[in-house]
Order: sequence, then C-alpha cells, then structure tokens
Amino acid sequence: MLRPLLAAAGGVGVAIALAACGTGGIATGAADQENGKKLFLGKGQCAGCHTLAAAGSSSTIGPNLDDAFAQARADGYKESAILNIVHDQIRFPGQYPTAQNNPDFLQANMPANLVKGKDAEDVAAYVAANAGVQGFAESQVISGTNGKNIFEKKCASCHTLKDAGATGTIGPNLDQLMPPLALVQKQVTNGGQVMPAFKNVLTKAQIDAVAKYVATHAGK
Repeated sequence: MLRPLLAAAGGVGVAIALAACGTGGIATGAADQENGKKLFLGKGQCAGCHTLAAAGSSSTIGPNLDDAFAQARADGYKESAILNIVHDQIRFPGQYPTAQNNPDFLQANMPANLVKGKDAEDVAAYVAANAGVQGFAESQVISGTNGKNIFEKKCASCHTLKDAGATGTIGPNLDQLMPPLALVQKQVTNGGQVMPAFKNVLTKAQIDAVAKYVATHAGK
C-alpha cells in the first residue's frame, strides 16, 4: 500500500514523501475508522498483503505498515500527514520490480484504487491512526502449538473459517474447500500464489498443529 524502495540492508523499505504531504488533504476527523478497519480486513484486501498489528495481519507480500510509519511518528509527523500519504498511495501506488523468492523485492505490486472515494479515506484514516504507534514492530511471534490460536494470528485475515470466526476473502474459503491434512501442511509450509510460506515463521510442530486444526474444523 506504500511506495517501496529496495533497501541496502535487504528487505523492502518505504519512501514516504513527507515534505510533499499535509496541505489541502483529508481532515482526520472526517473519516470513519471502523469502516476503514472492515475494509482493511475484507473488501480492500489490505490485510492479505500487509502487516498491521492493530488489524492482526502479518502478511509480508507488501511493506510492513507498522515499520513503514514508526520513523515518521518518531520524527513528529502528525497523523493527518500520514493519512494523506496513505490515501495518495491507495490512488497512485508505484510499480516496482518483483520477485517471488527474493526478500529484497516485493512479491507483487499493489493495484491502484482497491478502494475508492469515501472508502479510501476511511482505510487511510484507520491505517494512519494505528500504523507504527508502538514503534518498529517485530514479526508477530507465535508460541505454543494451539492450532486455533495460530490460525487466528496468522491465517484469519486471509481465509474464511467459521470455527475461528474468520471471514477473510483473500485466500480460499476453507469451509467450502475442506482441505485434507496433508494439503494444508504442504500449503502452510511452502505457500503458493499470493500466500507466503510459513516454514521460516512457524516450527514444524506449529505447522502440523494449525494444519490439523483446519483439516478437522473446516466445513463444520
């Protein structure tokens, strides 16, 4: 959702044109953050690509929004300036080199205008109010092997699964798909299409636990 640059230290950085923002933009209080959150998690498809702790999303396809704005907040930039930056990036995202298996590149470019008009303002306001408020974010660490807990933290933003109260629409509806255990294990381990691989994020025991949870509860 933000304008990324290839960072020298590896990974994707974010170029924020702060000097050019903040004049004649959207008023912070004019937007509906609750609607913005719903759109971020659902129709807007933001949670399927970005990490934002407040939304419980941890995808690495696009830039980490908490890290992207932590420095801006530390430097004293106002929420209204961040709001306008995000809104501009929703409308006019840059197009950059991509590579599926290279951490120095984005996995995919963001399409323009995933949400429009007032909805775009609401999403921008929600992100602006929450991104980076706790400083630079570490990846959400999962402890234990509770399959449902792992699913809620790592999978719910993208998939629908009634037992977990998940209604994500980025990935397949697991209640409809009802995948077998072996397929879930393989997919979680290696990823596929827009889904990132979790073999370096979760332990084998945790992958087995979440796979068993999905295979046991999907469609129930």
